[in-house]
Amino acid sequence: MLCQPVMPSHPTRNRSRAVVLLSGGMDSCVCAALAARDHQAAAVHVSYGQRTEQRERRSFESICDWLGIRDRLLVRNEALRAIGGSALTDPNITVPEVHGVGATTPVGIPVTYVPFRNAHFLAVAVSWAEVLGAEKVYIGAVEPDSSGYPDCRPEYYRAFNEVVKAGTKEGSIRVVTPLIAMRKHEIVTLGLELSAPFDLTWSCYQREDRACGVCDSCVLRLRAFHEAGAADPIPYAEAAAD
Repeated sequence: MLCQPVMPSHPTRNRSRAVVLLSGGMDSCVCAALAARDHQAAAVHVSYGQRTEQRERRSFESICDWLGIRDRLLVRNEALRAIGGSALTDPNITVPEVHGVGATTPVGIPVTYVPFRNAHFLAVAVSWAEVLGAEKVYIGAVEPDSSGYPDCRPEYYRAFNEVVKAGTKEGSIRVVTPLIAMRKHEIVTLGLELSAPFDLTWSCYQREDRACGVCDSCVLRLRAFHEAGAADPIPYAEAAAD
């Protein structure tokens, strides 16, 4: 892995430290806003050869700037692209498209699932949390209204916390998932309450200029804004019908 850390600033007095995994998407942005509100936050971004790698990194930097997160760790994971098995990392696997916000998304684990991805991300975040003396690692995993990825389930994080407890020096770092039980439209509402910069986020799986509007991630996002009664501020190549 190639890392590009920004040197940590001195801890703010009386504020606990937390590390947040920030992909640059809608959910991770709201999660970062919560972490920055309640802690002196440090943000991690992992690039892994995904189709929208450059666009997601730009979102990460912009969101950190907006939230005032100075301490940042940029990591490149070569393993997930080399392993493949996902439409996000293998150009030979087509990203499925769903036309219309009201359309039914496919049942089962989709081909956009990156095998055991969150374990790779969490390992980096927990390692850095241990160095920084952070008490918590925030991740914006969501179970309802999601793509059905197995590493976004509550039991996964309960188990991972047991690994962290057994495998770190103090055993006191805790992975927290504040959004995991929320519906997507509830996350949008919470983000608006927190003044989260949704206009800086990127959720699309396959384009970097304008969001495609038809991949699973775009459809779930558009549906969430529609159900929350709010306008999605990012540009779309294709306007999904209700």
